[in-house]
Amino acid sequence: MVAKRKSQKLKILTTSPKLGQRKAQLKIQQMAFMLIAVTLFFVLVGMFIFSIQFAGLKSSAAVLDEKNAMLLVTKLANSPEFSCGEAFKNKRTNCIDSDKVMILKENINKYRNFWDVENIEIRKIYPISEEKECSLENYPDCNIIKIREGSITSEFSNFVSLCRKASIEGEVYDKCELAKLIVSFDGN
Repeated sequence: MVAKRKSQKLKILTTSPKLGQRKAQLKIQQMAFMLIAVTLFFVLVGMFIFSIQFAGLKSSAAVLDEKNAMLLVTKLANSPEFSCGEAFKNKRTNCIDSDKVMILKENINKYRNFWDVENIEIRKIYPISEEKECSLENYPDCNIIKIREGSITSEFSNFVSLCRKASIEGEVYDKCELAKLIVSFDGN
């Protein structure tokens, strides 16, 4: 009789509809937790991949800004207001006519919004001489031409030929010197 009761109890437990619902609920909960875990895993993997890909974004943006600034300096040096043009026998790149620049310096207010820069300066590098800012009175015996003065936020420069017409004993010749065109602008 005891054995019969035990088998009936086991039969009731295994065939109970409530026990089946509990097992089903447990399976659903396990599946939900598994789906959440898999989703979190893929989110973390995705964030890791994005962090690796965008780690160099800031430095590449800085390099791009610097490259654009260097192109701006070259563009400025080759603009008609600065360039030598064909005044010195043939057309040259990165050649600045210092006579033009001195006239431009005196009339810079007409070009207030022409270039998107804060500061434009040309410094003679070679031949080496005492630092002296250029004006119409001391030109060409000077080595710093400040065309436009403003606040300096980020500064970029490029080497240029600074050429002018000079004369020795009535003989006119082209005199070119090594200079640096320095441009600073508001990076915003």
